[in-house]
Amino acid sequence: MRVVVIVRHILPFVLSFLRDRRRWIVVGRPVPRTDEFHRRRARDLVAAIGTLGPTFVKLAQVFAGRADLFPESYVKALSTLTDQVPPVPLEAVELTIAESYGKRPLELFERFDPVPIAAASLGQVHRAAYEGREVVVKVLRPGIEHLIASDVRAATWILALLERRFATNPHVRGLRVAVEEFSLRIGDEMDFRKEADNAERIRANFAGNRHVMIPRIERDLVRQRVLVMEYMPGVRIDRADSMNVPRTAAARRARSADIVATVMELYIQMMLVDGLFHADPHPGNLLVAPDGRIILLDFGMVVPVSRETRWHLIQTVFASIRKDVDGVVAGFDALGVIEPDADPEVVRELVRTLLELAHSRTTVPERIEMLLADQVMGTLYDWPVTLPREMVYFARAAALIEGLGVHYDARFNPIVFAAPIALRMRRRILSSLGDKPVQDPNEWVYALSGVLGAVAGVMTRAGRSFLSRLEAEFDAARPPEIPSITRRALPPAAAGA
Repeated sequence: MRVVVIVRHILPFVLSFLRDRRRWIVVGRPVPRTDEFHRRRARDLVAAIGTLGPTFVKLAQVFAGRADLFPESYVKALSTLTDQVPPVPLEAVELTIAESYGKRPLELFERFDPVPIAAASLGQVHRAAYEGREVVVKVLRPGIEHLIASDVRAATWILALLERRFATNPHVRGLRVAVEEFSLRIGDEMDFRKEADNAERIRANFAGNRHVMIPRIERDLVRQRVLVMEYMPGVRIDRADSMNVPRTAAARRARSADIVATVMELYIQMMLVDGLFHADPHPGNLLVAPDGRIILLDFGMVVPVSRETRWHLIQTVFASIRKDVDGVVAGFDALGVIEPDADPEVVRELVRTLLELAHSRTTVPERIEMLLADQVMGTLYDWPVTLPREMVYFARAAALIEGLGVHYDARFNPIVFAAPIALRMRRRILSSLGDKPVQDPNEWVYALSGVLGAVAGVMTRAGRSFLSRLEAEFDAARPPEIPSITRRALPPAAAGA
């Protein structure tokens, strides 16, 4: 029985995590844990997930962006599971292709490479030639639908059992929400016809963009279990520093900043302009082409973003840029991040701490150390917060961008880095939400902030009044049916602070 296999591999970790808080699970003081213990347990957890197979590897990709559920050492370890699945035998791939087209690979393609160039949790990819064009052929794993259905049922049953026992634990609830969202979305990922439609829509949204490339779909060859698309050579984005290395350190930093900026602008456009979001962000789905352009891959998981959510996201982003604690708290509340029973004062203090850390020019280890040392953050483990389903994907994108930034610059600050990009794109964002842009006599200010925005002082000193005017633009353009979070009533404890 599958549930027995899952419990056998996962139960020791569940008990170990529970002992972090109570030595005897339900009573006792917390068991002291060292950093080395957490790293070792994270490695063991990754090994167990790999043993459980493709479903849990795919789930791990979701959890790898959930810093609200797992400490940094676990998020980092889970991120290494991306696409670590053994390849499907060639015979099974050929059978799937034959069943889909009525022809074997060498009858359909001019060339079909037997060795896959990628083996992921749901399928694997082979290079081929079709009508004189270089293509890739993505084939769904045999039997994957049945395996995932069985695993999701087992995981749901186990989490329901845990939630009955630990009903107030926000992490158990967060895990349940993540698994529920996974079960809702995974069916679309296993139908390559939907992936083809998603890819074509996103490709159309980025038509004319000189910095982003989306593979062209071979529409005549789209099938439920097989997808053929344009081949685009490139290197994984987290390994791009190994290709055509610039001679000087300054040139390397400039190229790295360009890569991160393009990825950030890519996701801002999908999230706030297009309202159609690539919801599977990890380094394996982003390549850097030889000419430096970014290649976006894998469109099985794409989610729409409503106008209301986009408005609240915009206002929360600008509240973060100007360090407005009340604005961020109101934004989190509007986005459904804060649960109803949260203590308003604890939430406010927590947001203040997070903003101070977010704006600090420190390394990630330094920020984590500061976070753990802060008295307010002692409540984080029990803070009643659960990311809504769509926010899970935004959090994963944010984690990807920060991870890339830190990969190239240990002191990378995502808020400072994002500010000029968001400001530069504000007219497009407004237009997408129904506002008719007007000629701005201060347009040069926006251009200047785009050039100088990488300097932290621009946003924290001279930029404050400018950001207030900018936010007024957004509020003026806000559709009447969408309430303004910046003018809404705050909880009494926050309003009186």
